[in-house]
Amino acid sequence: MTQADEFHHLDATTSGIERELAPGLAARIFAGEHAMLSIVTIAPNAEGRVHAHPEEQWGVLLEGSATRVQGDEEIAVRKGDFWRTPGGVPHTMRAGPEGARVLDIFSPPRPEYRVPGSGFGIA
Repeated sequence: MTQADEFHHLDATTSGIERELAPGLAARIFAGEHAMLSIVTIAPNAEGRVHAHPEEQWGVLLEGSATRVQGDEEIAVRKGDFWRTPGGVPHTMRAGPEGARVLDIFSPPRPEYRVPGSGFGIA
């Protein structure tokens, strides 16, 4: 691995591990030793399924608008908002009419996201 392999750009579409999380939700994933980043593009009005995993997750809304479903709450988020989801808490995102782009940060890295594929990996 070269030093150049450690640098990426949010808008690049040729790097990272590709994963289709659900119809209308596409992710590019970048795994490190102790943390993992995932850039998720959500089509207008698309929604993932509610799921939970043991890893802590932080999210940042980079573009668009969305509703964060977390536990028993639905919270409207806009560009620049960020949130923390403790491990084990059920959650998903629902994009607004213009779609959304989210940066998710996981710690520790999610093992199922280290390979290309589809789905969220855990119920």
